[in-house]
Amino acid sequence: MILSIHPKDPEPRKIRSVVEKLLNGAVVICPTDTVYAYVCSAHSARAIEEVARLKGIKPQKADLSLICQDLSQLSTYAKAIDTASFRIMKKALPGPYTFIVPASNEIPKLFKNNKRTVGIRVPAHPIPLALVKELGHPLVVASVHDPDKLVDYTTDPERIEEHLGHQVELVIDGGIGGLEASTVIDLANGEPVVLREGKGTLDGLF
Repeated sequence: MILSIHPKDPEPRKIRSVVEKLLNGAVVICPTDTVYAYVCSAHSARAIEEVARLKGIKPQKADLSLICQDLSQLSTYAKAIDTASFRIMKKALPGPYTFIVPASNEIPKLFKNNKRTVGIRVPAHPIPLALVKELGHPLVVASVHDPDKLVDYTTDPERIEEHLGHQVELVIDGGIGGLEASTVIDLANGEPVVLREGKGTLDGLF
């Protein structure tokens, strides 16, 4: 099933209908400010396991990230972040970055593993942010890769529906997606370490 949602001004009724599915344990494919991604409620263990399965990895080994509405949601899922790291995140977010930060005790409960870190995203895209706001807690997120090995990411929601729609509850059509993933920066040890250069620029960030 595919549902068109306006990418700049998401219709509240449609957002509510998607959130109802997420609260019932659905996995949905959603646009972000980088690439299309699998998303599910961070409070649904079954859905998190399903996202890991769709990515072809064991939940205990999965490097899944959270989409937060803003940095104020961090305190539940991350341990105290030092001032320098917080400044970097505040400068970059919302934006096409994933920040690896020390995980709170909530993360092992969510992901059923002993990971000491968690990836945090606050994408500059109205649809996932509207979903998180309506949901009242973060989304778990993992990039959708194209079945065609020659193309890394699928940008066309209709192609996503054709190839992957049967595996998820819903594909949100928010227009053509991007081809570049987020820039991943590890802040877990205080000093920023760039793990992957993606869409997010590093100029003036540190």
